[in-house]
Amino acid sequence: MFQRRRIVLISVFICVHLWLLALVSCSSKPTDMRTLVPSDTLVYLETNDLGAALQPITDSKPFNEVAKKKPDLSTIKGVQLAVAITGFETSEEKVNEEQAIGKIQPHFVAIADTHAWQFQTTRFAEQKLGAFVADIYDSEPTLEEHEKGGGHYLTWTAKDGRKAFALVKGSLIYFGNDESSIEKSLAVARGEADSIAKTGKVPVSDPDTLASGYVSQDGVAQIANVFALKLAQDASDEGEVQSAIASIVPQLVRKNITDLRWTATKTDQGYEDKWQIVMPPERAELFEKDMAAHPGEKSYRFSNVPDVDSVTFYNFDDPARAWQTFLGSQTANLTDPQAKVMKILPTALLEPYGIADIKGFLQSLRPGILTGHALMEGDQFFVSADIANADRLKKSMVPMQLKSPAEGIRIYEDSDNSVAAVYPGNTFLVSGSPAGVGLWSQGEPDIPASWVTKLGDTTAPVTSIGKEIQTAPDVAEMLSEKKTENASATTTYYSETRFTKTGIERKTTSDLGFLGWMIAQLAEE
Repeated sequence: MFQRRRIVLISVFICVHLWLLALVSCSSKPTDMRTLVPSDTLVYLETNDLGAALQPITDSKPFNEVAKKKPDLSTIKGVQLAVAITGFETSEEKVNEEQAIGKIQPHFVAIADTHAWQFQTTRFAEQKLGAFVADIYDSEPTLEEHEKGGGHYLTWTAKDGRKAFALVKGSLIYFGNDESSIEKSLAVARGEADSIAKTGKVPVSDPDTLASGYVSQDGVAQIANVFALKLAQDASDEGEVQSAIASIVPQLVRKNITDLRWTATKTDQGYEDKWQIVMPPERAELFEKDMAAHPGEKSYRFSNVPDVDSVTFYNFDDPARAWQTFLGSQTANLTDPQAKVMKILPTALLEPYGIADIKGFLQSLRPGILTGHALMEGDQFFVSADIANADRLKKSMVPMQLKSPAEGIRIYEDSDNSVAAVYPGNTFLVSGSPAGVGLWSQGEPDIPASWVTKLGDTTAPVTSIGKEIQTAPDVAEMLSEKKTENASATTTYYSETRFTKTGIERKTTSDLGFLGWMIAQLAEE
């Protein structure tokens, strides 16, 4: 009897001891994730608690309107995650015989510290990552497992040949779409390469921050390369113009942006994303001075604005000077072909709004310029402002002819009916696409009262407010399951942009945040 009791007590002791060890393992000191990724990382994202970072998304009203059920985040509670993009690969995908679209594939490694035992971490990788890969590849991939590099290595292969890789080493999971990216991080762990922590560019994350990120100057430039190719394709069919645009944009980005930082925190409205675009000191100082907000009472009457998907209010103290500073700071040290393109590019971009002479246009308006965008039936957009000099304004616009008035409003259109404008009593202007301008004359409902209040109260030089319906169902598809195939929910955002001594600061409050946007992109892929 005594012997049996002794065996029971020893067994209980062993179980308690193992439980304590597991508890210590699962609540160990947080890892400095910066020390795990290479110093030449182009884009770096980090969260010290993946479950907490995603919680505001799953708690939000839009998500719960479209999701079949709320996902269980307990398995990723306390999991630290760092994502490092180490390079970009560009390619073209043919749409038809004449058209092709550019595609970008980032090479990345995601490192998760589960703070659990290796066998638990391996099971997590097999089950959770396996399901994630299957969702991304839209089919069940084959899985190969073997020991490598002092850990357990997993390789998933899709039917079309795409691969994903993971290495489980202790409580860490290295996951990526490129083996070389994983190897670069392992070299840091072995002490063979420096980490991004040693660059001094990425500070230790704040405990109140849900997630944070950093884009290096090279990272910004490489992203600009891809954006420039798309902009060049959309701007012109001429090879010379496309080539000039493709070379100008990355050059301008490198000249104006040193690096970029992002943080996400939780608020009563959802997420607050803060972006800091760091600029060279002399440029930041110039922008701060010439792009200051109008200090006095706003002249714009927001009650006139129709119901749209997004509006942006430019409340510069001197709109013409702000534009000249922006444009003038970009044209130095350009080649002749590049300078030529820089002269015609603004005109090409603003012509759909009916603007032929941007300088004359801005000089003829009072501070406070509003642009709006709606996607109801076709592309609907407009620009509107109070008029300071009607004669000068009309000279700065593309030639238009008076059309039949609608309910007392005189509507003008250009020769091919692609631009319209109204000048009610020569006191304020509305110009843009005929459908966009038509919103004003069709008695459409005004924008929400909350938007009017925010636009009226803002002290920022640039303020944007908007809504859309696609992000919530895309996020629900990735994190859970949609209630119905056509499920939709409206999400909203509000952002303010300011120019400071260090560069540009942008703060956005939204339902799903930048994290939700990134998850939605995975659903689209």
